[in-house]
Amino acid sequence: MRSLNCFKAYDIRGVLGTELNPGIAYDIGAAFASFANLKTAVIGADCRATSDELKAALINGMLDMGVDVIDIGQSGTEEIYHAVEFLKTDCGVEITASHNPINYNGMKLVGVGSRPLDPDTEFAQIRKLAEAADFEFPAQKGTLKTRGLRSEYAKKVLSFISPAKMAPLKILVNPGNGTAGPAFDEIAQQLLGAGAPIEFIRMDHSPDASFPNGIPNPLLKKNQPRTANAVRQHRADFGVAWDGDFDRCFFFDHSGAFIDGYYIVGLLAQQALMSNPGAAIIHDPRMIWNTQDIVETLDGTAIQAKTGHAFLKAAMRKHNAIYGGEMSAHHYFKDFMYCDSGMIPWLLIAELVSTSGQSLADLVKDRVKKFPSSGEFNFTIQDPKSAIQAVENALQSADAKISRADGLSMDFGHWRLNLRSSSTEPLVRLNVESKGDKALVLEKLALVSGMLENHS
Repeated sequence: MRSLNCFKAYDIRGVLGTELNPGIAYDIGAAFASFANLKTAVIGADCRATSDELKAALINGMLDMGVDVIDIGQSGTEEIYHAVEFLKTDCGVEITASHNPINYNGMKLVGVGSRPLDPDTEFAQIRKLAEAADFEFPAQKGTLKTRGLRSEYAKKVLSFISPAKMAPLKILVNPGNGTAGPAFDEIAQQLLGAGAPIEFIRMDHSPDASFPNGIPNPLLKKNQPRTANAVRQHRADFGVAWDGDFDRCFFFDHSGAFIDGYYIVGLLAQQALMSNPGAAIIHDPRMIWNTQDIVETLDGTAIQAKTGHAFLKAAMRKHNAIYGGEMSAHHYFKDFMYCDSGMIPWLLIAELVSTSGQSLADLVKDRVKKFPSSGEFNFTIQDPKSAIQAVENALQSADAKISRADGLSMDFGHWRLNLRSSSTEPLVRLNVESKGDKALVLEKLALVSGMLENHS
């Protein structure tokens, strides 16, 4: 039986032509329908050149299995999350490769209520059925309808803020020629229509499958100066940039400085707890001290979950958490089907800047000083497991607290690190943080980077 390498830990992502093509997409659609006994599905796609043909093939696989499909057209991943709940379908699929290189594409699958599929059971079984491609087709095919839900989606994300609280702001927005532009425009139109005194400066706004300014991945340092320079040029209060399917958003302060997603998690956790005292907050294990300190100070409950949207969402649901955040700029909200959104965070930050009277830079300044961090560094390594083990062996000491809950975390009291392999790319990811000692972060970052480079 063939092996489908496009199935990763909890999403589908593969090189076009070999790992993912219309034939494979058809089998995935049929396998999902067969495994979950689907009756209804909602499907969307990002703006990549191959997304529409993969979407059509996936839909055909579902139709042949008797599923009634609603196609919402070009959309972001969170628009699918909203549509599944709004339309009460059995599942949703977004065709997207997010921030992967241009020769990739993929899919994100969710069940009823936009619940994530369990990676070890449901997702694994769908893979097994798709690999076998031995389907029993019903006599009656499903139906296909198209429907636009962007207005309803925009209304939902705007429910998280009060337009009346907005102060006059100038915000620069950069979708990176990904899929975010049209969805943002609908949100902005409704926000301005409600009287919010905000001026938006748009750049790289129109979806363009050729990605003329590079793959939309603002987490890459080489991509950040373009947005940063525009923020300074237009004297914006802050800037926002998105990845390709806009389920992540990234912030730049008024000086153009990139704000690490770690500190945005802290801000949003604080905002959530001010309105919901004592609530649970979910965070990932890569960098933790700032989030835990904020949550504990506000009498909330900080709960660590394994990195990745499927794991964060499962933890959100299990603990009925009000908010969850990953330093990679995924932000999850209880009132958004426990799902991640790249649009809700910038609205909340705009409201926070408005009501606090502080700039974004001022809002994070003390937190960055108290818990300095390296940001995430990526290393292309052929044998990630041995490289991570080598770091552990070299740094092992009596005062090191070790956790393997997600990759390798080593806590030395005054500094800590997390090392983990990417689930979608051949990378080892390194994060280092300390308690009030930026020089120590730089020292340990250089030390561990040198060890990893010896294995690349």
